[in-house]
Amino acid sequence: MPRIVVDVMPKPEILDPQGKAIVGALPRLGFDAFSGVRQGKRFELTVEGEVTEAVLEQARSAAATLLSNPVIEDVVNVEVVAD
Repeated sequence: MPRIVVDVMPKPEILDPQGKAIVGALPRLGFDAFSGVRQGKRFELTVEGEVTEAVLEQARSAAATLLSNPVIEDVVNVEVVAD
């Protein structure tokens, strides 16, 4: 069954305490190549049948109205992933 993947990230101007905690922990664990982390959300929507443009538009609409908080988050990606 095909899936639609939706990625949501905090807006750049919004503080990201989880990302800040992760970036602080990375060097302590030996990962010193990274200078920043932003933590987001990933949703996988399973589709029965074919992913048409209408289904993809429903996913975009759901991402903008339900899966993200448009005040503090941006939908950065909506794509079809085949199994």
